[in-house]
Amino acid sequence: MFNEFISAMEKAIQALRQWPDKTVQIFHHNDSDGLCSGAILTRAFEREGLDVRRFCLEKPYPEVLRRVYEKEGRILIFADFAGRIAPMLSELNQGRNLTLILDHHVAEPSTDPKLHNLDPDLYGLKGDRDITASTTCFLFAQTMNPDNRDMAGIAALGAVGDKFFVEGRLVSKNRDVMMEAVQQGMMEIEEVNHGEQYFLKTSKGNIPCDEMGAYLDILGGAGYYQKGPDMAVKVCLEGVSSESDRMLKRLEAIKTKTFDTEMQRLRTGALKKSPHIQWFHVEDRFSPMGVKMIGLFCETIQDTDLIDPERYIAGFQRIPDEIPGFGPIAFNQVKISMRVSAHMETEIRTGRAMGLNIFLPEATNRLGGFSDACHSLTAATTVAVGREEDLIAEMEKILRAQ
Repeated sequence: MFNEFISAMEKAIQALRQWPDKTVQIFHHNDSDGLCSGAILTRAFEREGLDVRRFCLEKPYPEVLRRVYEKEGRILIFADFAGRIAPMLSELNQGRNLTLILDHHVAEPSTDPKLHNLDPDLYGLKGDRDITASTTCFLFAQTMNPDNRDMAGIAALGAVGDKFFVEGRLVSKNRDVMMEAVQQGMMEIEEVNHGEQYFLKTSKGNIPCDEMGAYLDILGGAGYYQKGPDMAVKVCLEGVSSESDRMLKRLEAIKTKTFDTEMQRLRTGALKKSPHIQWFHVEDRFSPMGVKMIGLFCETIQDTDLIDPERYIAGFQRIPDEIPGFGPIAFNQVKISMRVSAHMETEIRTGRAMGLNIFLPEATNRLGGFSDACHSLTAATTVAVGREEDLIAEMEKILRAQ
């Protein structure tokens, strides 16, 4: 099916080159994978002579998408999200814009011939194992112009940053792009006890890719409302600078203080438990950081003594009523991010426990919420403020029935 995947990319590229408008709008996620995706696409389209306008979104919120699709005749690219909502985008678009989706989450087919859903999930590749959005975007860019193979290092960095390993190693298409980067002298691989460690080669020495992924996550997540994603994309394309280091240091201090305070709250009774789920709510306490940080916080605590390793982990955060590049938007929504312990990861991968992508979207849909980017081990959706406990209850109903 991989050949069919590349053929679908070739068809989309042909449509793009024939499209009258030569301005492309890129919408990408704000984690390391999404930021690397945004960087790859920005450079690739600029090399095609297109006018590139880039927007970083924490999620493809319906309120934002309705604004995006108010106009017609444009080229719209979604990276690291939107695969699952292709039917909704098809309904919004109705053939009026050329839309490409370059995602790696669980996906549904497009119903609009002008919307090309290039999500590898539709072609037999698993987004939480085989391929990330950055690898997908690299394959697209390389298919468009072989010269874009010089961005293999950016794609490999995004693959490591998304943390989907098998026995401590990248596999499948993610491994292919890493080996391409190694061959080009951009990356090095070292054998370690738990698998492999990957290093980005720079003029100042080798930098562990997991550290660089965390660097980008802080810029894009903690700095979402402070132009952090723009800095992160610049780092992907040009490397770390004193300017990016200063921004990181400031954001890291905010993150550390906020996370430490919240961990103390959890230790003193703020962590609630239902039969299968342990959960908490940070309300607005993570402000001015973006809502991506609730997922990072869940990852921070997922294997600590705070957590029952046999329960799923869920954290809620209120979504600010503003999106950079779009201005004020009245959401009245909360984001839920879910993660799992190392024990639960094994249970899910071996089929003894239900993946997050099975029950969280279903429970969210029952409450009229919005679900898009969900993997079996990491997932996030949104529901209306005040429906948090209802969502936990709906998930428990599904889990009890398994």
